[in-house]
Amino acid sequence: MDLEKIAQSLDKVLDAGRREIPFGEVADYIPELAKSDKNALGIAIADRSGQVYSAGDVETRFTVQSISKVITLSIALETCGYDAVFQRVGMEPSGEAFNSIVELDLVSGKPYNPMINSGAIAVTDLLMGKINFTQMLDISRKLMRDDSIRLDEKVFRSEMDHCERNRAIGWLLKSKGIIENDVDEILKLYTAMCSLSVNACSLANLGLTLACDGADPVTWERVLSSDTVKVVKTIMLTCGMYDGSGQFAVEVGLPTKSGVGGGLLSVVDKLMGIGIYGPSLDKKGNCIAGGAMLRYLSSKFRLHMFQN
Repeated sequence: MDLEKIAQSLDKVLDAGRREIPFGEVADYIPELAKSDKNALGIAIADRSGQVYSAGDVETRFTVQSISKVITLSIALETCGYDAVFQRVGMEPSGEAFNSIVELDLVSGKPYNPMINSGAIAVTDLLMGKINFTQMLDISRKLMRDDSIRLDEKVFRSEMDHCERNRAIGWLLKSKGIIENDVDEILKLYTAMCSLSVNACSLANLGLTLACDGADPVTWERVLSSDTVKVVKTIMLTCGMYDGSGQFAVEVGLPTKSGVGGGLLSVVDKLMGIGIYGPSLDKKGNCIAGGAMLRYLSSKFRLHMFQN
């Protein structure tokens, strides 16, 4: 694959995304996120040499939000093991919104998957007492090859002040015996991970680490085990775009995870990672311009994982 041609096409990729921006809206249920510039848009691509190609607003810092679920799941698999994680949470698409409690209360005995809020809260509970936020921050910086990642205190406080729905999810999980620790302490760690300040290049590097089977693409130091990466990429493919995951998998065919801060993390296995920032969201909470950009890239350069 000619990565130079992909890099040279990034302005056209941005144009494909910009056409969709007016049809989305920024997340307004968290006051700090509502301040985002709806028209901001950037894309970064990191290849196996560690080279990053970019266009648009790639230096803008934003909070990782639900893309942190990829990191938390990875850490839990490494720290606690496969069996312990999937005793707490399933691995099936939910078909519901990311913050839904309906299926948790009425249908299932445990959260459907680790990419929705209830699942990520259950996975976070598993880590309590085994690893702290500072350690998780250090791992996040290593996975994204970005030492500038920090906690965005304003977003963290804003989310903690408006987390009634997540608190309800936490107490429902507690009532079912799925989580064991103090609900407020679990939510603090969960929300802190969502409030990490990243940019499109950070996400591209995380995608590249996953594309390289969990090894640093420059030093080839192993950061995650191959088994962990296999599980994480599979769940990203089937569950990473919330209740739009199935359609996205068919149309784009790349393991991808979205966040309501406007981020998209995408993996082209064995080749590159893609990071996108665009805070204008579709009705499912996914970056609307980013979806169009990835459809363009997948189609033009035959990136779909089931397309030769």
